[in-house]
Amino acid sequence: QVQLVESGGGLVQAGGSLRLSCAASGSILSMNAMGWYRQAPGKQRELVATTTSSGTMYYGDSVKGRFTISRDNAKNTVYLQMNSLKPEDTAVYICCARRGIFGNYDYWGQGTQVTVSP
Repeated sequence: QVQLVESGGGLVQAGGSLRLSCAASGSILSMNAMGWYRQAPGKQRELVATTTSSGTMYYGDSVKGRFTISRDNAKNTVYLQMNSLKPEDTAVYICCARRGIFGNYDYWGQGTQVTVSP
């Protein structure tokens, strides 16, 4: 069982930056994919970014060019660098991990709140 704990959320003004961290209780080397989703009030959960063990990265259209996902296998941690933040980025950001190449994510964190003020 792998536990994921997010940190780094907070309140920031539009145009600012935040870096989220997702620390895993076990090795992330066994995880084929790790990613970030976000959930805003009244909206569907949205895939923000993913990174695979082969180095492939995916970004949602709304964050391309502004957000960067990275993983540090030695620290069992995944990061999400968020730049040029907009009020519409306000959401709970949730880390996830998947053992398989395809399919649903197996492990989820509790989430960290990001609030972007105008």
